Amino acid sequence: MWVPGGVPLILLSVLGVQASLRPITREALGADPRGTIAACGDFNADKQTDLFIVRSGNELQIFLADLKATPYFSPKVKLSLASEDVVITSVVPGDYNGDSQMDVLLTTIPKAGTASQLSIVIYYGHNQTLSLDQKFLVKKAFADEPLVMDYNGDMIPDVLGVPSESNTPVIIYGGNVPVEESLNVTREMFVPHSHAFIDLTGDFTADLFLTTKADQSIQFEIWENQGGNFSPATVPIPKPNNAKVVGQSVFADFDGDGLQDHLLPICEDDKCLKSAIYFRKHGSTQWSPVLQNFTNGNTLWGFVLPTGPSIQSLPIALHIGDYNMDGYPDALAILRNTSGSNQQAFLLENVPCKNSTCSRALEVHWEISDLNQIKDAVVATFFDVYEDGILDIIVLGSGGDGDRTIYVLQNNFEADAYFVKVIVLSGICSNDCPNNVKPFGVNQPGPYIMYMTVDANGYMKNASVGQLSQSAHMSLQLPYNVLGLGRSANFLDHLFVGIPRPPGERQIRRQEWTAIIPNSQLIVIPYPHQQPKSWSAKLYLTPSNIVLLTAIALIGVCVFILVIIGILHWQEKKADDREKRQEAHRFHFDAM
Repeated sequence: MWVPGGVPLILLSVLGVQASLRPITREALGADPRGTIAACGDFNADKQTDLFIVRSGNELQIFLADLKATPYFSPKVKLSLASEDVVITSVVPGDYNGDSQMDVLLTTIPKAGTASQLSIVIYYGHNQTLSLDQKFLVKKAFADEPLVMDYNGDMIPDVLGVPSESNTPVIIYGGNVPVEESLNVTREMFVPHSHAFIDLTGDFTADLFLTTKADQSIQFEIWENQGGNFSPATVPIPKPNNAKVVGQSVFADFDGDGLQDHLLPICEDDKCLKSAIYFRKHGSTQWSPVLQNFTNGNTLWGFVLPTGPSIQSLPIALHIGDYNMDGYPDALAILRNTSGSNQQAFLLENVPCKNSTCSRALEVHWEISDLNQIKDAVVATFFDVYEDGILDIIVLGSGGDGDRTIYVLQNNFEADAYFVKVIVLSGICSNDCPNNVKPFGVNQPGPYIMYMTVDANGYMKNASVGQLSQSAHMSLQLPYNVLGLGRSANFLDHLFVGIPRPPGERQIRRQEWTAIIPNSQLIVIPYPHQQPKSWSAKLYLTPSNIVLLTAIALIGVCVFILVIIGILHWQEKKADDREKRQEAHRFHFDAM
């Protein structure tokens, strides 16, 4: 399909995509960028993503976004737990009671306690506020942070965790009256876990991925969702043979085939002097390396080992996002100089593999000046600051006085690219929500999105992503999904969205939309859940530079055509006038 703007695309494809970073911390957060960004979500339902920041260890501040103001994010909602003498370890926004208003799940440990004394408490949101009095406290201590998922397919988040006094995980169902149920597993859960709730079978229904123990080592189990019921699909998948230290599993459509793949950062020795990232393709049990070279000149870099067994010690992790909009997910990682104390965030770009043993690989960008200047990085993640579909970068530095320092870096493209931004809401209500609540402010785990289109070269292209598949250990996943389209300005031929289904329901809950305009944001409201054909989608356009160039080119062509028409009309008029004068001077013999 050809669309206006195809000619500028040819010119831009020769230039290549190059990106740079610009520090915008003061513009985004003002003069006080202290704290730890623990989560993000649209708390006040204004279709702008807000930041959930923990300060002083026991105070949650929600920085509401207003891109027309300076700074863009300002602390408007506060929830202080100072009187409870606890430390907040994680924050997971979501609608836990089904009223279409955002609530907040906090995990805490006593200041003088241990990781096995982790508590889970849900603070219910009402009229865009949080109160210490409106809460639900789980009356158990837990051994690890929980996974927030939708186990029973009612589009109300549930909580999966392992109590400290037991090896059996429990599921706490969300709703007005939370209900608890045990998960029938035979193996002990690995701590720190990297459980996930995402479609791993390609049927648009989220499955359950568990990290379990095997002889004090880690292994992976996939529990397929079959008719709304979860059951182990295969024998457990072992870790790579040479892995001594295993980081957090993450899932992404790494090779652009429309199915989710498994990425795993590891260390091949106990001191992380030799690091690597392994890839397990969808449906396979074989591991293959996608990055093993962590040498920059004469300097050897490696992953940062956890400092101890404490729940506040961050495990090795990757944060995934399509930085350059080419349709292949990139990653951010924290690496340390193995011969010194320097610790930095690095961008790992998804590039074509240089040999025939693989299709895609990761390549470290060693020289990105504004990223390299942050010498004390502990976490790095992607975030769309300007709500324009381009993923920027947020880095947390170690800071001082118990608080980390937040750095915000804008991603500046030198050439344009296309994207589609999709967020799937809970669909508990549509336009008739109780108390006139707008249904946009909901973080919903479990939906699955896939698109199919034709790229700029005429080849079929597809990609997929799972929404909010992980919630523990600073996963910092975005409540929306940005899918890069590369240089193709074509309409998306097909966009599929699927949601979890309840036990006993055999029919897959999936809907398809066609001819989606690129550079747009699609808000999907799956209401009612059991009738996909009735689901609605609201489309919001985000103009790009190509749109402006196309408009200028179109106006220029129109002006040129008008000039040609004017010249031809003027010449024709002159010829008519000349003919009339000749006719007037001609002698008419018929008049004699």
